[in-house]
Amino acid sequence: MKGMVFDIKRFSIHDGPGIRTTVFLKGCPLHCIWCHNPESQKYQQEILFDSDKCIACGWCLENCSQHAHAILKGKHIFKREKCISCGKCTEKCYAGALELIGKEMTISEVLAKVIEDKILYDNSSGGMTISGGEPMSQPDFTAALLSEAKKYGLHTCLDTCGFANWKQYEKVLDNTDLFLFDLKDTNPKRHQKNTGVALKPILENLNRLNDAGKKIYLRCPIIPGLNDQDEHIKKIAETVIFLDNLLEIKLLAYHPLGSSKLEFTGRENKLKINKFTNMEQLEKFRTKLEKITKNKVTI
Repeated sequence: MKGMVFDIKRFSIHDGPGIRTTVFLKGCPLHCIWCHNPESQKYQQEILFDSDKCIACGWCLENCSQHAHAILKGKHIFKREKCISCGKCTEKCYAGALELIGKEMTISEVLAKVIEDKILYDNSSGGMTISGGEPMSQPDFTAALLSEAKKYGLHTCLDTCGFANWKQYEKVLDNTDLFLFDLKDTNPKRHQKNTGVALKPILENLNRLNDAGKKIYLRCPIIPGLNDQDEHIKKIAETVIFLDNLLEIKLLAYHPLGSSKLEFTGRENKLKINKFTNMEQLEKFRTKLEKITKNKVTI
């Protein structure tokens, strides 16, 4: 069995307890306009192109069978409509302007990298986290990877947006110790507009995970001008009030530093927000949520 992996990050400290290795899988049913990993959205391999790094050496022109590259008046033009994402142009891009995102890997290939840091997991109560994209977009691979990780005694986390068929979640329940559940917004119309999917099935899956006895971290991105409002915080509180297996609420501050990735992938930046989440306001939200819900809330 093979899965489409786009990154494996060692020494991760924000994707669950302890020191972890996070495996990022490609493919996501959501298209959040603030996504900090837009290269994770497509299920297939794709090319990232950073024009600022290009030195116009011409190697990619000579090695692209589809003629997707051209240099006009010293400027590199990437014709994405012709690209088949074979990755040939990236093999000897000396300046690192072209990068192939996504690689098919087997379960054993992924775990070989994860197990390298097992001593760190054991000493910090860490382990392996599967993220994305959306891991449930590759449900069989995700389930198999979690099952094999358990054979090594690893603590496992699954970072999910919650938008998947419940039957897919049933495949991973037994081998997932902690769910990092992303709640993008609590306003149904705003959620549909800014993520491309409905909110209702996400909330249903959140409650089902809780009813199944699974431990949950709820992760809530706070986006300036979109959901940084008191009514959103109140709705979060209403959402979690009956979640007896919720361990923590995490408020995630937005930063615009990843927006350049949209350009690298050839996507349009629909958000057009170049400011950070107001940290003073976020601290007020944190205090309010803790007071209402009696849950631990972190930023």
